[in-house]
Amino acid sequence: MSVPLVSFLTTVYGTEDYLPAAIESVLAQTSPDWEMVVVDNGMSPSVVEIVSRYAHDGRIRLIRQENRGYRGGVTAAAEAASGRYLSVLDSDDKIMPSFVSVMADVIAAQPGIDAVGCDAVQFDDAEQAYLPSGYLASLGVRWQPRYASQRLTLSDALAGIIPYYTGVVRRDAWQQAGGYAAHDPDVDESVVIWLRLVQLCDVRLINAPLGWYRIRDNSLSRDPAKKEAFEQALITAFSRTAQSAASASDRIVAEDTVARLRYQQELRRARWALLDGEIRSARRHARLAFAYSPGLRPGLVVASLAISPAMLQRLHPHKQRAAAAWLRVRERWLQAGRSNASESG
Repeated sequence: MSVPLVSFLTTVYGTEDYLPAAIESVLAQTSPDWEMVVVDNGMSPSVVEIVSRYAHDGRIRLIRQENRGYRGGVTAAAEAASGRYLSVLDSDDKIMPSFVSVMADVIAAQPGIDAVGCDAVQFDDAEQAYLPSGYLASLGVRWQPRYASQRLTLSDALAGIIPYYTGVVRRDAWQQAGGYAAHDPDVDESVVIWLRLVQLCDVRLINAPLGWYRIRDNSLSRDPAKKEAFEQALITAFSRTAQSAASASDRIVAEDTVARLRYQQELRRARWALLDGEIRSARRHARLAFAYSPGLRPGLVVASLAISPAMLQRLHPHKQRAAAAWLRVRERWLQAGRSNASESG
């Protein structure tokens, strides 16, 4: 049996409803050079039943174990995988049909590359609509051609140039970086592995949305507590990486990124407090946001909260409705574009 180019590592715990879509997206690949290792991370009968539907395809394999947590599930999949490159794919997300073929082309053109990252389309599970920005844009990343032609540096990563979690990593580079091993429970491994990889290996970032990132109602993108925890994990990861960086310039870049993350965090806390009617708390968080980023926007928020907090409360639902209307218009435009493309094809 030949060794596949890519092994998809998929751990499942409480996301059985989404697993078929993830598997189908892998089966839809235009290149057959892959395998998928599904880890039933909790001995769920429904996972067994779902994977058994695809028993006709030997590239899809199932491993069962007691729940060892997300990292433990990914690690178990990596240990069982046989592919030359490893790719983490969460059971509630999907990939584009061209994922493997595009990655194969990049690797063939530059065989010395150790890891390739990409972008992803964000998908609103509740509204069944695309979100207006891709994954990288939502993080404030502005892609540059050099990210694909030259290796990413630690300064790039510390500035927030972190690829979408579903990329491809050469097996020996994965092992060298420590994979998803539990180095620190206070950080997010899907981010930290890229921070480790850019220091050790040749990592590239291509301007291609090859992933489908599902935004669920109970995901960290919607749940305030989960979002806070994820942001804190990011701040911790960047701070600790900066502390160990040999370059003073890298440390400065990381400090700027941490300040930006804290600014966004405090501005959001101010908005939440305002909507809850906690004006004093909203003012305090707005002042903290201004301290991290003394610019025009936080300055206006601080001034508005001091002068007329009621006006901000009244404006918020109008802003939300305008954003929702834009999403609907953009989705119709995207659907029309896809229909035209399929008709011309």
